[in-house]
Amino acid sequence: MSEQVALGEPMQAYLRQLEIERRASPHTLAAYRRDLLELARLALPADPADLAPHDIRRLVSRLHGAGLGGRSIGRCLSAWRGFYRWLVRHRGLGANPADGIRPPRAPTPLPAALTPDQAASLLDAEDDDALAIRDRAMFELFYSSGLRLSELAALDAEPGVDPVAREVTVTGKRGKTRCVPVGDKALAALALWRPQREGLAAAGEGALFVGRHGRRLSARSIEARLARWARRCGLGIDVHPHMLRHSFASHLLQSSGDLRAVQELLGHASIRSTQIYTHLDFQHLARVYDAAHPRARKRG
Repeated sequence: MSEQVALGEPMQAYLRQLEIERRASPHTLAAYRRDLLELARLALPADPADLAPHDIRRLVSRLHGAGLGGRSIGRCLSAWRGFYRWLVRHRGLGANPADGIRPPRAPTPLPAALTPDQAASLLDAEDDDALAIRDRAMFELFYSSGLRLSELAALDAEPGVDPVAREVTVTGKRGKTRCVPVGDKALAALALWRPQREGLAAAGEGALFVGRHGRRLSARSIEARLARWARRCGLGIDVHPHMLRHSFASHLLQSSGDLRAVQELLGHASIRSTQIYTHLDFQHLARVYDAAHPRARKRG
């Protein structure tokens, strides 16, 4: 069966309108053509114009059962809705059968986290250069307190980190402030950095972490320094700032099991945002089980 026959006259007319009247790009047209061909194929032997909402749901189930992801199915549904909307306006179709039908929810990707050994390897690397002392202080504070990249970049030297109270106050999303504990190693690394900062900071610069020209270190620069630091340590994986925040949350939850406390420390408005770390914790337990339980090991 040729593509022209499979599409049918209404679909061809709809694509022509997209091309001529709406000036859709060749890439967009190709994507719509593929999705409409899929609709025509799945609808056989029925005419796509005769489908009802329950038929569209059945087609979505078939796509999902064939292994298509939620995002790809959502793209198909968008193309189908556009076609049916055109049929309603130009061909007298009574209602759009694809309206209100949503794709299966895509699984939330689990955040990548370092193992405790990887975190130790990253943070225990030796270097006495002034910028390396700064980097170690940044990364220790990241891992110690689970800060967001934007929160770390925005820290000022004063009030900054309070070594007596052993805490830092940061401003997170939607302008919310929170106090987060700071560990001994992060405090020690910051104590080494402060004299170096005095020699680097430009006059009037209030940032806690400054670059070689004495100005506040940007978020992008912090990200680049961490990636470079991880390569130099030979971890063999891409390390980004959010990974240190994920590692903080995952390791804390593994040790304490207190999800509500981790939520407060991370500054999550909803516990649902924090619950993803329970999956990471289960993955850790599953790996331990697979490695240690005599009936779980795979035999060679």
